[in-house]
This record gives sequence, C-alpha cells and structure tokens, in this order.
Amino acid sequence: MSYLEQNRGFYDRLARSAKRFAKPATREELRDPVKTLGGLDWLGGTVHGQRVLCLAAGGGRQGPLYAAAGGDVTVVDISPEMLALDRRVAMDNDLAMSTIEASIEDLSALPASYFDVVVQPVSTCYVPDVAIVFRQVARVIREDGTYVSQHKQPISLQGSIRPRAEGYWVREPYYLDRALDPSSEPSRFREQGAVEYLHRWEQLIGWMCRAGFVVEDLVEPRHADPRASFGQFGHRCQFIPPYVRIKARRKGGARQANLWERPA
Repeated sequence: MSYLEQNRGFYDRLARSAKRFAKPATREELRDPVKTLGGLDWLGGTVHGQRVLCLAAGGGRQGPLYAAAGGDVTVVDISPEMLALDRRVAMDNDLAMSTIEASIEDLSALPASYFDVVVQPVSTCYVPDVAIVFRQVARVIREDGTYVSQHKQPISLQGSIRPRAEGYWVREPYYLDRALDPSSEPSRFREQGAVEYLHRWEQLIGWMCRAGFVVEDLVEPRHADPRASFGQFGHRCQFIPPYVRIKARRKGGARQANLWERPA
C-alpha cells in the first residue's frame, strides 16, 4: 500500500470517528468566523471576496469558516470522507464552497495563478518531498498572493513521545531519507496509523523560497504548560516545540528564472 493510500485510509477513518481533526465547525463558531479563525491578522483581517484555497483542510472546519468569513473557498483534501464533512457543514449552513479530492502533490485540477490566499494546516509531513508541494502551490496562487502554512517541527518528529527519567530524547536522525518509524501509540504529536516524513528546516524554508515565495513571518504556536504533568502534551511542549506557522508571499518576475532548481 502506498503512503497516499495509507494516509487516505487513515483520514477516512478519522472522519468517521469525529475525533480531533474531524470536528466540524459549530453554528456558534460560524456566527463569528473571523474570531474563530484567530482574527486573520496575517490576511489583513478579512478574506471577503477573495479566492481562498484550503489545502489539505477537509474535516468540516477550515473551509466552512473561511466561506462564512466571505471567502470564495475551494477545499482540497486526499480524503473523500473529510470532504464529505465539509459539504455537510456547507449544506447545513447555506455556505457556497467547492471541494476537490486530490493530493497536495498534484493540484493539476486547479487553474494557474487563481487563488489570492492559500491556507494549509499541518500536512506536509504526510508526503516525502515538500519541494513538489511548494511548486504546486506556487503555480495556483497569484503573484503577491499569501500562503499561510503550518508544519510539524523537525525536532518534534525526531523526539520521543514519552520521557524517560532524564527527559525526552532524540530517536530519529535529522537527515532521514525514509518514512518515520510508525507511531506505536496515539498522541497529539504523531498520527498512529499514518505514514509521516521528517522535513528539515532547509526543506521547509529554503525550498519554499526556491519555489517563488518570500517568507514574511514565522511563529511557533505556544503549547507549553508549566502545570502539565510529566509526559503530558503541555509538558513535552516545554522542551520540544511541536509546530511552526509560516506566512509567505508569492513573488514573480526575474527571480523565477532558477526557481525549479534545488540542491540534492
């Protein structure tokens, strides 16, 4: 079974369980979508009238919220079950929204230079080559369009889920040319049953820039909790940051000449 098939099956099962990433937006959240989405500061506070691609964002939440905020929304996801949740929420709340079943590695079903905004939750960890993803996004987003993406930090995928007496330890090499060892237990850091890949900072930032983007901001969402018990999610986050969120802008012109070249 390929990594695409395995990950599609994982998210199909997740959608049917209505857990974690498959919890649709509620009517109350949809009444004030901008607040629910965190204010949209990186997007100027609004997406009204803008073409928004919610990439790998099925599950009945991101797409409906951006649509409720006034965006012309297209949701792309590899899981038909996750997309079904989006359609259900859209129908129940009279929201206009398109859904397309596709991998983030192949956006050929989408027009070039079309979207004003691309929003991508954590998903690059499910494909082996992020350069392909960034090139795909660069093709479908317009010049000066905004690309907001979130990723698992390399160290979080290297680190142990549970601590030993002396703390957390590095289990995986940084230069990894294979899929990560399967997660042996469910956690908020690894998806049990999914195929995941570690991507280095050079790949996450450097390859994004080489695909035609200029990074404008970067934040590490803080999940550390000094009150958390030893081994809990908030405890590990005090030592190992789990995620990074990146704001980038698509640039055009002469810089594009060598964008499709990248080092081995």
